[in-house]
Amino acid sequence: MSDSLINSVETKPKLAPKLRFPEFEKDGDWEEKTLGEVAERIEDKVNGKQLTTASISAGIGFVSQAEKFSRDISGDQYKNYIVLNEGEFSYNKGNSKRFPQGCIYKLKEFKQVAVPNAFISFRFKPNFIGDFFQGYFDNNYHGRQLQQFITSGARMDGLLNIRAKDFFSIVLPTPSKPEQEKIAGCLSSLDEMINANKEKLEALKAHKKGLMQNLFPQEGQTIPTYRFPEFENYGEWMEKKLGELLEFKNGINASKEQYGKGIKFINVMDILSNELITYEKIIGSVDVSKEIVEKFSVEYGDILFQRSSETQEEVGSANVYIDNNKTATFGGFVIRGKKIGHYDPLFLNVLLKTKEVRNSISSRAGGSTRYNVGQEVLSTTKILIPLIEEQNRIASCLSSLDDLIKSQTKKIEQLHNHKKGLMQGLFPKNLD
Repeated sequence: MSDSLINSVETKPKLAPKLRFPEFEKDGDWEEKTLGEVAERIEDKVNGKQLTTASISAGIGFVSQAEKFSRDISGDQYKNYIVLNEGEFSYNKGNSKRFPQGCIYKLKEFKQVAVPNAFISFRFKPNFIGDFFQGYFDNNYHGRQLQQFITSGARMDGLLNIRAKDFFSIVLPTPSKPEQEKIAGCLSSLDEMINANKEKLEALKAHKKGLMQNLFPQEGQTIPTYRFPEFENYGEWMEKKLGELLEFKNGINASKEQYGKGIKFINVMDILSNELITYEKIIGSVDVSKEIVEKFSVEYGDILFQRSSETQEEVGSANVYIDNNKTATFGGFVIRGKKIGHYDPLFLNVLLKTKEVRNSISSRAGGSTRYNVGQEVLSTTKILIPLIEEQNRIASCLSSLDDLIKSQTKKIEQLHNHKKGLMQGLFPKNLD
């Protein structure tokens, strides 16, 4: 055998994963198989059947068109839609951040749906386990191979120019059916755990939403539906204007050369973040004098408002600064409410996010293409507020729920990372 032949054999990538279940360690390399060898295309049209029309959302899977687009968008094209049954797959050629070359999902949300014929739909042949191959699709294994076939970007309809012939030519290293089943079972168990934890997270969020609706007075009411026992005889909440609790000021307008260094300054993104604002979490910085910092300081308990927005729903959104140790400053698209009254900062932050207060602020915003609120609107906004002891109690209750939600979110992230690491070990490295 020539040296060149020996070298080519030796350098051929191994088609075996790093991690293998003990019973398959001696089974040797996996086989190179194209998608066309392990699956067959589905082209059966609806032919008058009245089915739910479905689409695919990257990172989610199948959703009804009514849910995704608020209506059925099939129109006259419905007659060309493809019938897809539970357990079968579709490739959506639309690009996304997570799947730049399109995404592939198994139908598990419905028994039977109609999907656009722009999708490439398929089912796996006997002896090939769809849930095993979904591991490749979740890891965008297909996308890295399809990249070579994309020559002119997206079509007018936003879909990539991928031919079915090229799609079915992608190579997916494949083990025996028992090993496919073992890997699929392992990943399915993890998915079940992830989904169970997601359901728990949604339940916590729903519980918090329900509590907020009942711990704060509804429109036209002056006391909440639910009240902690020790405050049941405290009577009505007091009406105050925000100007009695906060002193308002617009933010710094610096030159572009001043940004990127110096003291941290709060901008709109910090306000819209789901996190309470602390110095370390602030994104931007600005180089200004000590006199400017003193004039535009942000300290513990101050409330920051979004002054301008393209949408009326967001304008006037608020967040609280809760850092006791460091003083920050704030940008020109922000209005600071300096704490001058007696209130619990965490309580007021939640109160300002309630439907009634949000509507009161956003409904008085000025503008047509861009909406703005000024200090006068904020200062004259009326709120209902209880005594400080009840504020503390409500804030403590909701903060405890927030801690549970954060903990649950982190747990889900850890499970996703565990699955990602496991998949890297359970499948061979990318083919060249």
